Amino acid sequence: MVSVQTGSQVNATAETLFLVGQKPARIVAALCLSLFLAMMICVGGSATANAQETKVLGARLGVYPDYTRFVIDLDRSVEFSYFLLPDPYRVIIDMPEIEWTAPPGKVTSGGGLISGLRYGLFKPGTFRVVLDVAEPALVSKIFTLPASEGKPHRLVVDLSPAKRDAFMTASRESMVAYSARSRNDTSATEQSADVAVESGRGGSEKPLIAIDAGHGGVDPGAIGVGGVYEKDLTLAAAREVEKVLTDSGRYRVLLTRDKDVFLKLRQRTEIARKNGADLFISLHADSIGNSKHRGASVYTLSENASDKEAAALASKENKADVIAGIDLSEENSLVQSILIDLAQRETMNLSATLAANMVTELGKSIELQRRTHRFAGFAVLKAPDIPSALFEMGYLSNPTDAKLLQSPAHRRKVAEAVLRAIDIYFEKHKF
Repeated sequence: MVSVQTGSQVNATAETLFLVGQKPARIVAALCLSLFLAMMICVGGSATANAQETKVLGARLGVYPDYTRFVIDLDRSVEFSYFLLPDPYRVIIDMPEIEWTAPPGKVTSGGGLISGLRYGLFKPGTFRVVLDVAEPALVSKIFTLPASEGKPHRLVVDLSPAKRDAFMTASRESMVAYSARSRNDTSATEQSADVAVESGRGGSEKPLIAIDAGHGGVDPGAIGVGGVYEKDLTLAAAREVEKVLTDSGRYRVLLTRDKDVFLKLRQRTEIARKNGADLFISLHADSIGNSKHRGASVYTLSENASDKEAAALASKENKADVIAGIDLSEENSLVQSILIDLAQRETMNLSATLAANMVTELGKSIELQRRTHRFAGFAVLKAPDIPSALFEMGYLSNPTDAKLLQSPAHRRKVAEAVLRAIDIYFEKHKF
């Protein structure tokens, strides 16, 4: 029977499996804790991560005739759990928060059974690694190795090819165990409460503008020219918009995330609604096959996409939850499908007004696409009572756009245009 395993539950063998040491009690005084750890080292014990985050030193793949091995090098041992998800085939590995600043090497492009790698903060307290698997495969071994003979601590995952039926059975069993372990977790909105940040002085007399930095954590979004990540650029732009709006003195600003953490599509709108946001603007930067194509555009919600490119982009963005290793089989229809009827007609009309204002003001400062205001079924725009727009700031596949989006001066231009657009909106629709 296959189920979710944690580092402390993996059986140890003399050859390859090692138990992960338990954390010392936090109530131990600093001096006693130091002495305790020193004693543990002297007797060959392995202490797990304490208050300092575990660091990833690197990652690598080994391709063998019968299996593919994935190894993460660490500066200390970690607890872990894993589960399997189908369609597409994925192996999901969760750990406590760790610091992964080392380059992943060639792992991201895959090899053997592994076709790709993504990693990042999934939620506060949980770091997630997603292994994309080219075909059905089972975890034949997963274990930790302590540092020895000049080698660092290691987390080792061995994958062996399997039939789809075997993978599906293993996936169901692993998800049952994962769900049981997660039942005591707080709700999605509560989990993300500490990554949403509100700024600006004044109470409810000022409009609250929710700025949503697209993607994040385990979901990098588009990867552009020079290896730049969409999730990093959207966060930098969101912070600049926040600063400009707040400095105006006319608005309060709510960032759905102010750190590199993954948020479900539903969480983003729930954060805005829970805090009573008056407008919602989601920031993105796409990547397409044509490197010559560039320029910004603004999208609002509609049952019918304005063109094929808009439909394709919405479809891609709506899969963000799948990319992050989330099983949608138990989710409600808000996440699973495009239920446009949830959006009220009045809200959609107000959203269109906001988008038109943004197009006008952005056009004074930056390059826009020929079709600047588009419509599609973006899940992140489905709040039925908050006028919402999705702002595609440019194409990371285009060298010019990619360079501009990394420029603080360009981000300032964008933020100032957004401010002017919001000013015009509230002049017409008094708060």
